[in-house]
Amino acid sequence: MPLMSAISQRRVAVNGIEVNVAVGGSGPAVLLLHGFPHTWRVWSEVVPELLRHHRVIAPDLRGLGASERADGGYDTANLAADAEGILDALGEPSAAVVAIDAGVPPAFLLALRRPGRVRRLVLMEATLGPLPGAEDFFAGGPPWWFGFHRVPGLAETVLAGNEAGYIGWFLETGTRGRGVPSDVHDDFVRAYTGRDALRCAFSHYRAAPDSARQLQEAAAASRLAMPVMAIGAHPVGDALEGQLRPVADDLTGHLIEDCGHIIPLDRPRELLALLTPFLAGPA
Repeated sequence: MPLMSAISQRRVAVNGIEVNVAVGGSGPAVLLLHGFPHTWRVWSEVVPELLRHHRVIAPDLRGLGASERADGGYDTANLAADAEGILDALGEPSAAVVAIDAGVPPAFLLALRRPGRVRRLVLMEATLGPLPGAEDFFAGGPPWWFGFHRVPGLAETVLAGNEAGYIGWFLETGTRGRGVPSDVHDDFVRAYTGRDALRCAFSHYRAAPDSARQLQEAAAASRLAMPVMAIGAHPVGDALEGQLRPVADDLTGHLIEDCGHIIPLDRPRELLALLTPFLAGPA
């Protein structure tokens, strides 16, 4: 079925802001959390199949896409509260949660703090701040853009007027040169064009110290009891699995070969081959 005919978008009030959420289908809920530089449409190639058996809920993260350009609240705890508020607003007591990149830390924190809301958890292509297990990945230092994005006011000043080239670099690199569909490419570029849009995007990085503390405290206080799947590709590989293994009771790890960072757009069929049976499993 054509994606746009099966999905409607609405704005919902959560945690003091308005969030844009794409919703469609029926059945057990699946909450999809995107990363940078994405909108909910990073899931475009997998949503049609998920709609066959699930109610799909795919928000634009705080400050990104068509969601409100919030002044603050970009730390992981607030993003997790946003996610829980979306479930509340849509009348879903629980959901399977699938996240990539910047969506991973709030999904992880939600599952730790509110385990009754997360039936199953799928995390891909990200790291969980300072949690142990990813030392090899960080041996050469974090990715270069982490520092660039964290300096207050710098990146948006440098990039204003050059957003298409910058976002395009991440989309090409994140698919190992294969690129993304043109309509999705254009959607992403529009979503990150303008100083305020860039400010919101980089605010996620600038909240890293608070987010790191929140992740450490939550991981020290509780464990993931629900089934968890870690999916890696290039460049994160199995680093996320390494961080999850000490805190997850039921963890499965997978690596997708010849796949870039943006797994849902680069290798959607391979991703669905992992997601479909995992999401169909018992709660």
